[in-house]
Amino acid sequence: MATQTTPTRESVHGLDAQGLAPTGIVYWNFVAPELVQAAIERREGTLADMGPFVAVTAPHTGRSPNDKFVVKETTTEADVDWGKVNQPIGEDKFELLLGDVRGYLNGLGELFVQDLYCGADRTHRLSVRYVTPNAWHANFVRNMFIRPDATELPTFNPNFTVLHAPEFQATPERHGTRTGTFIVLHLARRMILIGGTRYAGELKKAMFTVMNYLMPKAGVMSMHCSANVGDAGDVALFFGLSGTGKTTLSADPDRSLIGDDEHGWSDDGVFNYEGGCYAKVINLSREHEPDIYATTQMFGTILENVVLDHHRRVKFDDRSITENTRASYPLHYIRNHVPSGAGGHPRNVVFLTADAFGVLPPVARLTRDQAMYYFMSGYTAKVAGTERGVTEPQATFSSCFGAVFLVWHPTRYAEMLGQLIDRHGSRVWLVNTGWSGGAYGEGSRMKIAYTRAMVRAALGGRLDAVATFQDPIFGLHIPTAVPDVPSDVLNPRKTWKDGAAYDAQARKLADMFRKNFEKFGTVSDAIRGAGPKG
Repeated sequence: MATQTTPTRESVHGLDAQGLAPTGIVYWNFVAPELVQAAIERREGTLADMGPFVAVTAPHTGRSPNDKFVVKETTTEADVDWGKVNQPIGEDKFELLLGDVRGYLNGLGELFVQDLYCGADRTHRLSVRYVTPNAWHANFVRNMFIRPDATELPTFNPNFTVLHAPEFQATPERHGTRTGTFIVLHLARRMILIGGTRYAGELKKAMFTVMNYLMPKAGVMSMHCSANVGDAGDVALFFGLSGTGKTTLSADPDRSLIGDDEHGWSDDGVFNYEGGCYAKVINLSREHEPDIYATTQMFGTILENVVLDHHRRVKFDDRSITENTRASYPLHYIRNHVPSGAGGHPRNVVFLTADAFGVLPPVARLTRDQAMYYFMSGYTAKVAGTERGVTEPQATFSSCFGAVFLVWHPTRYAEMLGQLIDRHGSRVWLVNTGWSGGAYGEGSRMKIAYTRAMVRAALGGRLDAVATFQDPIFGLHIPTAVPDVPSDVLNPRKTWKDGAAYDAQARKLADMFRKNFEKFGTVSDAIRGAGPKG
């Protein structure tokens, strides 16, 4: 086992500020080689061919949104949009859980601490201390967040703490949780407790939830999106739920990556919350996603829940553990990245959807009111067969393309985005990376080469002067021509063999949109009227 770090690499504050008094060894701010070595020696996982570390997190291979709670207390109570997403838990239960987690961590033989920043903009960033019993989880957060330089570590003073106890199980009767798994945020105390799950994504998304609360209070729009920038300094944002192509399309070899998932939009422009990427790698290929594929062949990358062959090479098409296989790697592993993690005000905003019903156009220009409508809707669709009992496409509506991470009411984020689009003249596009020529099971997934061509044309201004036609049901303005894309692909109705079947499917989806939008209550007539007409 690696030896304890020297005092010069350790914070002068120790762990007393976190209420911890460990009886074992504490390893402070280990770098990737030390963490990987420790993880291997502790049998936390294995090395794959070319050096990435592989961990299996079963039985939890994804987030546990139903086990996330927010402490309900007087200073933040009026701000939070309480409900299924932000489930309340009392301060008394939090104190019991905190005491038990502290006692558990104090009694372990080894702890790993990482002091990191969340937010590339120094004005708005948080200083976060992660405490975990696992070396590989420490390496995960080191990959995912912004690493202070050596001169900053001796005086690092955290203003947020995450206590991670993946093997500790809560007791629902005692702690007020639903199960043994828990993600509990105390916004006033600036503390997060995570336990009962080894899935590393909880460590990342819990902090995103925090930023979604704090940034709007500071006048910053908080966004579940990726961002890149062209040679001319033109920034583009890509909003989308998992599986819509957010990470893939932002990692464009002809543009520089600002970040792949979480950003703020301030008066100065866009900035990444993170210092790394967390990409889905199911069916990943060198041909279609060369930059992301390259990261999976690098030492320091963490691969979650992938399957290896007998040569320890990754079987990217193997779903036997989960379809939600992941790669965590530092941002600088992407060849074209922006070292500062920041850019100017977006010239283009892209909403991504994977429409498994096969009726939305592959690209459309949105009016300002349509932008607000589709942002608040946050639509994509699950395909048949991905979950037990799902036999046909199922619509998923996630407000602001990230409802499970929002803290304020969705209308607050939508109003902020609308104001920023107006102020900076950003163009907004809807891009369907889903099915064409029919729904899932009959049609086929839109070719990524076509989607890339459409996105590049939109970002490059080559669609600005192109004539459009309006979809009669959804009211979307669809370009009549896109360079390097067959014209018959652009009109979704014409890709179906049976036009009447398309019309019926489109009206079905339009009705789902309308029913979902009813939950927003009071919304301007202009925005409500920007939705489907048919």
